[in-house]
Amino acid sequence: MPPKPKLSLYWAASCGGCEIAVVNLHEKILALEAAFDFMFCPCLLDTKKKDVEALPDRGIAVTFFNGAIRTEENREMARLMRRKSQLLIAFGACAYEGCIPALANLATREEIVASVYLSNPSTHNPSGLTPQPETHTPEGTLHLPMLLERVSTLAQEVEVDYFIPGCPPEPHQIWSVIDLLIQGKPLPPKGSVVGAGRSSVCDECKRKKDDKKIRKFYRTYEIVPDREKCLLEQGIVCMGIATRDGCGALCPQVNMPCTGCYGPPEGADDQGAAMVGALGSILDLGDTAGLTEADLIQRIDAIIEPIPDCAGTFYKYSLAHSILRGLAV
Repeated sequence: MPPKPKLSLYWAASCGGCEIAVVNLHEKILALEAAFDFMFCPCLLDTKKKDVEALPDRGIAVTFFNGAIRTEENREMARLMRRKSQLLIAFGACAYEGCIPALANLATREEIVASVYLSNPSTHNPSGLTPQPETHTPEGTLHLPMLLERVSTLAQEVEVDYFIPGCPPEPHQIWSVIDLLIQGKPLPPKGSVVGAGRSSVCDECKRKKDDKKIRKFYRTYEIVPDREKCLLEQGIVCMGIATRDGCGALCPQVNMPCTGCYGPPEGADDQGAAMVGALGSILDLGDTAGLTEADLIQRIDAIIEPIPDCAGTFYKYSLAHSILRGLAV
């Protein structure tokens, strides 16, 4: 019997939810194991980096790479897995768009280190110690991968074949991709987003939608929203209008707004810009006759003032992937 094709799952700068999503395939994970030699996953298996390095180039059939590129080690492993994999798939929002780790791009590396190790109210560090690339001990020299200047998506570091969005991806969407691989069916063109839809979450959301005119925004704890009416029409920032479908509109189903984890819909290059443009078209400014530009700005500011963190709201998952990428450095 010929050897099974090899499959790997790597974890870079992310929370580990993508590994849990794979386990949530439940009994289908047995079909995955039957079709592939699941040979490298630091979270689940004891395979070492040297074992991957020993493989011939392209010796792994497919790698699901989750996590953004935050450290030198993340970048090194991205390059290694690219070289060793026939298919490299950006798996989940962190690898695809940078996700939560990429919000660090709103500060410099030095500011982040100072905030975490020096000026944090809960940190006691009288010696002002910060992580160093090398620490010499009697037992030997310890090496620590350093933070890169900014967080990148996987595709900003290496060539990526496909992208599976989600934080984490939904198990049924993961399986839709794995099933294609198992059955050997034709894959979409390289560079495609797979395991998701092509439109927006609004299209699969069953809430009632009318003309959207918003006079005030609310934080989610400030009101109990109507369970049937569009959340955005109730003044709750719901990113569904600027987010790719495919999740089943799970958050709106339980009376919570979409936060945008599936990234921009097809045809939208920048999720935050798409959301800002959508909101700009539905703000109800009232009678604007005779208002100066300053008056209009003041009225707009009054409406959006309850949104506490525009960058963290509109670019929660997509800052590194956006046209902004973060602060200019």
